[in-house]
Amino acid sequence: MEGRATTEYNAGIMKTRMKSPKQSAKAKPKAAYTSPERLQKIFSALDQLFPQAQCALQHENAFQLLVATILSAQCTDERVNKVTPGLFQKFSTPQDFAALAQPVLEAEIRSTGFFRNKAKNLIGMAKKLVTDFGGQVPRTMEEMLTLPGVARKTANVVLGTAYGIPTGVVVDTHVFRIAHRLKLSNQKTPEKVEQDLLKLVPPERWISFGHQMIWFGRKVCQARKPLCADCPLESICDARDKTV
Repeated sequence: MEGRATTEYNAGIMKTRMKSPKQSAKAKPKAAYTSPERLQKIFSALDQLFPQAQCALQHENAFQLLVATILSAQCTDERVNKVTPGLFQKFSTPQDFAALAQPVLEAEIRSTGFFRNKAKNLIGMAKKLVTDFGGQVPRTMEEMLTLPGVARKTANVVLGTAYGIPTGVVVDTHVFRIAHRLKLSNQKTPEKVEQDLLKLVPPERWISFGHQMIWFGRKVCQARKPLCADCPLESICDARDKTV
């Protein structure tokens, strides 16, 4: 038995020695990226950078925000904010939008891109608000998702910003990009990235976290050339496209 044990022991040593450095190297465990300590550093940095982060879309009520958010798909908030003041001056209520001919609305929102589909969705959304919800923007995720042109991102924006109801985390292009760079998610769709974030971000932070991440993506962690040298999270980030 002793001889057999010695042979197995020596074989184990030889197997270990024969491993290449590449085989021995281990990637950082996923848990390290989502540890409470690292998450707290992220939250603290965002709080310091953007303590009063708010939605950049200009609006005066939930309906205006809903219209603006639908228009913001594949379009910058800056462009939407140039279009909506004149739009809302002409058409201010769901009833106004529901009564519009699609070509008329298309002409008003053409510069936001994908204007035909957006006009169709806006008119359909307004008609459903009038017929099913008394002209009021609903306050639940389930009801919001019945509206044409509304998916979880849009619903989260409106419910969180207009009503202060934390139903989830807004995942736009900025949040999607940063979640991957910080290794908070490796999912391929916004919906699945959101589900990962919901497990990591406390519910009381869902609304503010989305706004902060969006501003962080605009001002610091930009798509083409992130400002890593100025980023308070640089020391805990090992994204492949870091610039430092």
